[in-house]
Parts: sequence; C-alpha cells; structure tokens
Amino acid sequence: MALFSLKLANNYSTISKAMVCEKHGQPKDVLSLKELKISKIKDNEVLVKFLASPINPSDINQIEGVYPIKPRFKEFGAVGGNEGVAEVIAAGPKVKNLVVGDWVIPDTKAFGTWQTFAASPENEFQKINKNGISKISAATISVNPPTAYRMLKDFVNLKKGDVVIQNGANSAVGQSVIQIAKAWGIKTINVVRDRPNFDEFAAELHKLGATLVIKEEDLRANSTRELVKNLGNPVRLALNCVGGKSASGITRLLGNNATIVTYGGMSKQPLTFGTGPFIFKNLRACGFWVSRWNKEASKKDKQYMFDDICELIRGGHLAEPWHEETKWETSDDNKTLNKKFKSALSKAGASFGNRKQILTFE
Repeated sequence: MALFSLKLANNYSTISKAMVCEKHGQPKDVLSLKELKISKIKDNEVLVKFLASPINPSDINQIEGVYPIKPRFKEFGAVGGNEGVAEVIAAGPKVKNLVVGDWVIPDTKAFGTWQTFAASPENEFQKINKNGISKISAATISVNPPTAYRMLKDFVNLKKGDVVIQNGANSAVGQSVIQIAKAWGIKTINVVRDRPNFDEFAAELHKLGATLVIKEEDLRANSTRELVKNLGNPVRLALNCVGGKSASGITRLLGNNATIVTYGGMSKQPLTFGTGPFIFKNLRACGFWVSRWNKEASKKDKQYMFDDICELIRGGHLAEPWHEETKWETSDDNKTLNKKFKSALSKAGASFGNRKQILTFE
C-alpha cells in the first residue's frame, strides 16, 4: 500500500471505472461505464479507492434533472452517486488531516461515488473512524442516519419516554429513526403500507426496536387511538416522508403543541392537514433536508454527529440498513460491470422498495 501510494504521488496515474451521464434523462438510458484517467494528485489532494456506494432515490432524481442538487458535469460528463465510503491510498505533501488508510465520505454535493477511484482536495472529505464499522455502515452513514439523528434532535426537545410517530417506517431513514430512538429511550409508532406478509414484516421492525407497527389503513381506527393512548405520553413529533393521506392520518394522532416534520414525498401527493388539529392542538409543520443542514453546519458539528452515530453503530444500536450488494470485481470486464450496475439500478428505482442497493468494490 505504501509503495503504491508513493508511486501515485510521484506522477503515476490510475484508471477509475465510473458510471457517467452526459446529460439529464432516465438513468438507465443516459448512464454508461467509462474509464477515467486520474493523473498525478495535487499537493492538497488525496487519492481514494471507493469501498462501497449505495444507489439512493435522490441519486436517480439528480440524474433525471428534477432534484435541487444537479450533477457535476465535466468534459467527460458527470459521475453519478452522492454517498459512499472510500479509503485514502495516497496523499499530497500539503494534506494535513488525512493519511493513507483513513476512511472518508464525501463532504461536498454531487461528488460522484459510483466509481472505483477519485482524487479531490482533502476538504471535500469527512473522516470516519473506521474502528468497529463495516464498509456497508460507513457507505450509508452520510444521508439516512444523519436525517434521522437531526430530526430527532433539532425540532422537539425529546426526553426518555416521549413518543414519536413516523410513516414510511420501513425506509432506510425509518429504520434509523427506530434504532436511534430506541437507544435514547424514545417510543416509536411506525406506520407502513399493508402487505401480504405484514405480520412477518412488522416483526422485523420490532426487532429493530419499534414500539408499535400499524398499517396506514388503520390510522383512523379507534383501536389505533387506544394503542397510542396506552403508550402513556402524547405524541410530540411526527416524521413524514410519504405525504397525502398518510401525512394527514399521522397528524390526527398528535398531542398538543406537537410538530410534524416532512422530509420526503414518496406518494407524490400534496400535504393535506385538517384545520381543526392545527388550530386547537397548536401544531407546527416544518420541512427538513439533510443537504441544507450539511451546507450550513460546521466541520466540527458534522464530525461530532458522525462520531456519535459511529458510537451507536459500535454499541450495536444501529445496524446496517436492509440491503442487497452488487459486487464490482476486478476480474469483471466493462460490459459485465455495466450490466451489474443497471440491474441494481432497476431494483433501486422500484417504488417503495425496502432493500437498499449498494455497490461494493473489490
């Protein structure tokens, strides 16, 4: 590793295999595998080798051109992917805070993580303490766990025994909410769509630490109100990633002076809330976008949060998200790599899927 790093730092180059788009469009149509040459790194840059990178819904929206953050188009196009973990394999002489062997995650928008290697200034990365952390956990640490973490911390001063309700509870954010809340002594009501294997599905969420798991169709039922009442404390916070009837349904179960935070709209339906609850219960509605938080937060604040999340992982309180791996192996030719990626992409784009698609690089 040291010899390889020294050679790269002394004018050697390497080839990165990357999924690149040259224009906006449907990802399956506009993405293709390209080989990108990385020449000698600059004095303030590090060369990294990616270990794992997920395919998130927002990545797909970004390539389609409908997401607020746009791809970073260069002369060859734009590398897809915003999240992932990489290992530093070479560092320029003016790099101060990273060394060979460190694990890092991107700390800049639209970095391009669907590639095998990348070179960038060290300030475009955030270091992750890799001790006791799997590459899957590290690769998925920068979007979903922080979204859950910040929503549980920043909107309501939650205390042990308080109650939170969320829809889309089987999503990666939802899984993080359940586990972090459990670690902090907070009860969760978790709303999911009905399905043939609902009981088995609910059992999986209970294993993560869910207090209650209920069907969207049962949100208005008197029996549900009784279950919520029996938790002992009113619901103080609602987390909404669905919108439409699901959002209005969870709002009905909120207590006085509660807050509903919207961070997604998977149903593609507008938010509709009853006027009565907002007036007579003094409810508050807010939005949250983790990319905005990342832009406004200091490096120190981000490091504190990631260290805290890593401690939750090491302590067994935050498991890897439900996922399926697609391995890019060094023995694969470009046609095979492209085919593997497109297969994972089609699964990632499936509506309301509950297994995150993750590329792992050998």
